[in-house]
Order: sequence, then C-alpha cells, then structure tokens
Amino acid sequence: MTKVEQLWQRFRGSRSHVATIDAARTSPPPSVLAPVDLTDPTQVAAVMNIGARIGEILIANGTTSSDAIAQIRTVISAYGLHYCHVDITVNTITMNTIIGIERRTPVNVFRVVTMMSENYRKLQEADRLMRSIRAGATRPEVAEKILDDIENEPIPYRNARNLAGWTVMGASVSILLGGDLLMALVGGLTAFLIMGFNKVLSHNSLPYFYHCVLGGFLATIPAALFYDFSASIGHTIVPSQVIASGIIVLLAGLTLVQSLFDGITGSPVTAASRFFQTMLSSGGIVAGVAIGLYFAERMGVGLPPLETMLGKPSLGSAGWRILGGALASASFAVTCFAERQAVIVSGLTAAAGSTIYYVFLIPLGTDAFLATTACAIVIGLAGGLISRSLLINPVITAVAGVTPFLPGSGIYRGLYAVLNEQMVVGMSNIFTAIATCMALAGGVIFGEWVARRIRRPQLYIPYRAFKRAGRLTFQQIRRAEAAARRPRRRRH
Repeated sequence: MTKVEQLWQRFRGSRSHVATIDAARTSPPPSVLAPVDLTDPTQVAAVMNIGARIGEILIANGTTSSDAIAQIRTVISAYGLHYCHVDITVNTITMNTIIGIERRTPVNVFRVVTMMSENYRKLQEADRLMRSIRAGATRPEVAEKILDDIENEPIPYRNARNLAGWTVMGASVSILLGGDLLMALVGGLTAFLIMGFNKVLSHNSLPYFYHCVLGGFLATIPAALFYDFSASIGHTIVPSQVIASGIIVLLAGLTLVQSLFDGITGSPVTAASRFFQTMLSSGGIVAGVAIGLYFAERMGVGLPPLETMLGKPSLGSAGWRILGGALASASFAVTCFAERQAVIVSGLTAAAGSTIYYVFLIPLGTDAFLATTACAIVIGLAGGLISRSLLINPVITAVAGVTPFLPGSGIYRGLYAVLNEQMVVGMSNIFTAIATCMALAGGVIFGEWVARRIRRPQLYIPYRAFKRAGRLTFQQIRRAEAAARRPRRRRH
C-alpha cells in the first residue's frame, strides 16, 4: 500500500468512527442480538414506540425528516423488525407494520413532537443510545429506561450560563458584521435583553410570535439610545449593525435554515410548514422593529439614513471577523446545551468557513452568493469530518456552524426600505436574504454529503427473506393454502 493510500485510509477513519446516520443510511444492523417476539403485537408496538421516541428527540433538535426516518428504522431493525413503514410530516411520526405469516395483524404507532427546542445534550445522548442499540448491547426495557432518563433530565446549567452564551453570541455577531468593541458591547447587551425577556415570557406560556415582536423592539431601542449617546462622547456606532446582530440572535431560534434542509432532502410538506412558521415569526420581528423605530422617533432619537447595500469587508478586518464567526458559533452551541467537544468543533468549523469567505473569496471579487455557498460547503465538510472522528452528531456542527452567517443585515435593510415606502429596494433585500439562507442550506447539505461519502461504511445488502415476509400478498396466501390442502404422495 502506497503512502497516498495509507493517508486516504487514515482520512476515511476506522469503522468504529462511523456516524450513526451513515450506518443507518447504508445498512440495517448486521445481526439481531436482542430480538423480540415478532408475533406479539404488544412487543412489536413497544419496539416501534422506542423508535418513535428517539425520532421525537431527533426532530425536535433540527434533524431532517429523511435522516430521522433512517435512524428510526435502524433502531427497530436492531430488535428484529426489519419491515416497517415510517413517515414524518411536520411534527407527527407515524409508523405501521404487519406481523404474522398465516394471520396478518397490523400494528400502528403515532407520536406528536410537542416542543421544537434545541437541546444538543439530549441529541448526543440519543445518538449514543442508538449506537448501543445497533450493537445489540441494549435490550428494549433498558432502552425505555434510558429514554425516560433523557426526557426527564433537567437542563444542564442554569439560566445565567445560558444568557451568558447569548450575550457572547450577540457581541461576536457584532464583530462579525464589522463592529468595534463598543458595538460588541451594545450587541451583547441587546442579545441579553432579548433572551432575558423571552425567558420571562416563556414562563407565562405566551405564544412565540409575541417573543419575536418584543425581540424586534428590544433590538431597535438600545441601538437608537447608544447611537445618540455615542455621538455625545465623540464616538460613532452603526445602529444598523447592532439591530442586525439582534435579528440574527432571534433568527437563531427559528427554523429557517432547517426548513430549507427538509426541502432539499425531499420533505416538501414539512419544509413548507416550517417555512411558513418561520415567516410568521419573522413577521413578528418586522412588527417589533417597526414599533421600535416609531418609539425612537417619538423620543427624538432618529436613526441615520441607511445605505441600500452592504459594502465589501476589507482584508484587514478579516481576522476579527473570523474570530467573531467562531465565537458566535461556539456560543450558540453553548446556548443549546452542547457538550464541550461539540462547542469546540462548532467554533472550528465556523472559523474555517469564515476564513474561506473573508480571506480568499471576497478579496478576489467573488460573487456574494457563490462565496456564501462555498463558505457553507466548507462548514458542512469540515464539521462533518471532524464530528465523525469525535463521534459527535453532525447536525450540531451543521446548524451551529451556519448560524452566525444568517442574513440579519439583509432582513433589516429590507424592512427599513419597506417602512420608508421603498418597496423595490425592500423586497430586493428580503429576497436576497432568503436566497442567502438557501445558499447556506444547500452548501451545508452538499458538504455534509461529501463528508458522508468519504466516511461511509461498507454497503450491506439486507436479507431478502425479511422483505418477502413483509410483502406477503393474498396471492401468496392462496397458493400456500392450496399447497397445504394438496395431498402428499407417499414414498414407497
């Protein structure tokens, strides 16, 4: 074996470092070490319920429907149930199978995902449970107990650390957008106020739409106040960048990029539902920003005129922007309760994407959409490879890696233009922001696909007998009954 082949084999990694989704995509478990009685509807329904509960954790944390279906199937296949229909539509998981040979009995399981909130610690624990089930080391009753512990587990740390993560993210996004230390301070304070008030509203079960309205308002008022204060001390801040950092913090809690993930991977109904929900929440941000601008004018603190398009960043500020992107991604992973390794990997992937964007592509005059797509591809590829080496769920690095690059500036500029009766400019900026999100989603998925192809395990062909048993038809039943009634010839 040559040196190049040895390097390639080392780069692909050993079979022990195969991601759960890669193993689920390529093959069912190679052997059933903890089977259940497939003729008992109670045991079969219990196994399907284990798969549905794991799917609920996956969907709630941003896993695409196609990947969640593949991982649910690998869980139930590990217990011997190789033939089962699984469908995920928006927040519902439906499973159906038919057991028995002579007497066919349908078994159905239906589960609703009640809360869509990122908790990457639970996602990582569910990933470990799937690995254990696939290896045959966890029997169904033990898996149920582990799932109970995962669902009842309290948040890993208190609100102070969570709010600190959001504060660092707001400050880092301000630096990523080209701000100085004062703007980073204002951006961090804005993020702290937005998420602090949102936590208070969450305790009172107020719909999330009003969280977005209040968040848009709080993203505008501090920018106006500090703009007036900075002018009095001879220092100038750019309020549009402060407001954009607040919008990015709000967008991080939405499912805009995740909805595009579902659309690209073949789940249009789920993607359309999540996209509409995101647009409705974005409408709340629009209303909040409009109210904030109105109150700012009433207080006599008018914001300066806003240029229609952003200027290109200079090469001299690339280092600070790369640092801002890395810190923003890592701090977002902290707010989602990710483990330490996942936080570090998220920051590294965002730094890699920022380096490609600010050091190589933008200085060379590359188109913004092409540069954004290339940045997302690097994030998906680097995050996918590193996360697989460290046995981290690739969803964590993919979502956290692209979060700092959400088009907060484009959305604010579009809203500002629409509120000032510049419909053409406003709609152009809004559609540009949506196109940027599509570039981020498409680039990350392509980079993740390349990482999956590099680190994929050997393809395994399932047993044909399982498929035949699951596809038994009336014609086969009639033939079997006729053969049973046919008299057998005695051998002399």
